[in-house]
Amino acid sequence: MKRVIVEYAKLTTDILDMLVEKYPDGYDYEDIISFKNAKGETVKAVEVKTEDTIYLVKISSKLEQTMEDYAEDEDSFDEDGDLDVDDLEDDI
Repeated sequence: MKRVIVEYAKLTTDILDMLVEKYPDGYDYEDIISFKNAKGETVKAVEVKTEDTIYLVKISSKLEQTMEDYAEDEDSFDEDGDLDVDDLEDDI
């Protein structure tokens, strides 16, 4: 199974759908996975899976807000399924 690390700014609507489905009320402390990256830095992430891929979505201060915004208004995301960061920054 392939593991992919994803930052919040690179989230697709497919990954956001999985995140919102798995963590409808947000994620808890026990949902967080910590690991060292190739640079030896500690990374914290939450996990969602497909049949062939495990996505480790890096936790940032904006991840939970992005999940909430997506659950409320999918129009904040462009047609390619990518997060439209400019739209979100206007809302902040």
